[in-house]
Amino acid sequence: MDTLRHWDGLKWKIFAAVILIDHVHVLAQSLPKGEGGAFDLAEIIHSVKSFSSQKINRFGGNVGSLWQDERYDRIVRDEAEFLEKWQYIRNNPSKEGWDSQPEEYPWLYEKGR
Repeated sequence: MDTLRHWDGLKWKIFAAVILIDHVHVLAQSLPKGEGGAFDLAEIIHSVKSFSSQKINRFGGNVGSLWQDERYDRIVRDEAEFLEKWQYIRNNPSKEGWDSQPEEYPWLYEKGR
């Protein structure tokens, strides 16, 4: 979670994130660059995947790829869809077998909580 949040407020704004055993969901917005445009989401994700896989592999004594090459980006078009995605992230641990309330899941981040 620290790796996901490293660029929060610098290159992207994270609204919600959840880390599960085999995947991660993040609801985030790329932030504007000083010279125009916005930070590239692919570059941010690459940075997060690279750093976290090195750290996890070092901790576990492993080598090689940890993350899949793919990612699925979605453009959130309105407030209703934004709230739907947030709820999906929030409820994902219970879908995966976590029986407690979402707030009790240790790998859930929600901005403002």
